[in-house]
Amino acid sequence: MNQFLIGFVLLVVLMLPPVANVMESVMIIHMHMQMPLLVISGFFMARLIQKKIPSFFEKYNENGVPGILLFTIIMLYWMLPRTMDEALTVQSVELFKFISLPFLAGVPLRDSWSKLSNTGKNALIIFFTIIFIVMGWLYVQANAQLCNNYLVIDQIILGWGFITMAICMVIYLIYVFLVDPSQYE
Repeated sequence: MNQFLIGFVLLVVLMLPPVANVMESVMIIHMHMQMPLLVISGFFMARLIQKKIPSFFEKYNENGVPGILLFTIIMLYWMLPRTMDEALTVQSVELFKFISLPFLAGVPLRDSWSKLSNTGKNALIIFFTIIFIVMGWLYVQANAQLCNNYLVIDQIILGWGFITMAICMVIYLIYVFLVDPSQYE
């Protein structure tokens, strides 16, 4: 129950207009801070949801693949420049952001992550590493303004943020492949 309250309070705080306006005013904060925090709020709320309707998760997300697929689709959707623009200008899209990221990305992530094998987890991280490299390259190399609500310098900074995250994931993957945790137990 405590985790649910923490996630719910985080979601409510992120939805407050002054907080949302400040976080959405800078492109990298919008993409790399607000959106992951929304996913984290759903991740925290998922435990209580799993306890309330366990049969749903057992039936539809038995091995974790459907939940991870839903998480991946939602995350890819919110990485599109057009989607970020519409979240700032169209109220229904912004409402969808505050519903989809916690409940269609965060909850399935929590339910699916423990069900995946280590190979599945690493494959997902590799997939997002590739996507982050591509998105970083797109935002850095694009000469045109991809998001109408942000300056070109903001999209270049976001691109470098994507590339930095990809580098961190590569470092993590190298660590996973080189270090045997059983030697340190």
